[in-house]
Amino acid sequence: MPNHLQNAISSLEEKLSLLSHNVEKQLKGSIKALKNRDIELAQKVITRDEEIDVMEVEVEEDCLKILALHQPVAIDLRYVTAVLKINNDLERVGDLAVNIAERAIYLSKKSHIEISFDFEEMTTKTMALIKKSLKSLYTRSTELAYEVIHEDEEIDDMNRKMYKRVYEEIKKAPENVKVLVHCLSISRHLERVGDYATNIAEDVIYMIEGKIIRHSAEVYED
Repeated sequence: MPNHLQNAISSLEEKLSLLSHNVEKQLKGSIKALKNRDIELAQKVITRDEEIDVMEVEVEEDCLKILALHQPVAIDLRYVTAVLKINNDLERVGDLAVNIAERAIYLSKKSHIEISFDFEEMTTKTMALIKKSLKSLYTRSTELAYEVIHEDEEIDDMNRKMYKRVYEEIKKAPENVKVLVHCLSISRHLERVGDYATNIAEDVIYMIEGKIIRHSAEVYED
């Protein structure tokens, strides 16, 4: 790989890493605001989303410049195209953090309802998936990418359990339906974060192996 292309890709990796760090910070902040009923923190998460949007545009512009100026081929071309998609997925995770923050503001103004569900645990697991998917990108590891795809099922299962709990609570106390639906929405947003981690892992597999595995049921089998 020519030095000028290597330098451009290294710079791109740094920007993508910074974007992922800020997205993680946003998601953690939204869950902390939810847990502590902290309206001020939730508002900060919403306000900072503009920074995520700006960074996403910068990464996309860098990808397009590399494609136009350096005309990469083979794995370098697949890497840049993968980053284009991953960049968009990270921005969407940032949007999900905003959605959670908005629901945190709503719930903080309502009477607290006890529901036996640990959003922090689900957040920890989803962020671990995001980190592992990005590590698979930086280390060019399909092994890690396949792990992400299989581990996402745990997040899906947690979301299904949340749905059942909310359904049971609504039957017992239908007057709390609006609050409970917001709780279910938060679970769904976290589940979507896991889906985006899977998207990233699938793009890494494409980058390295040159094959598209989306919609391939066999890849999800043990």
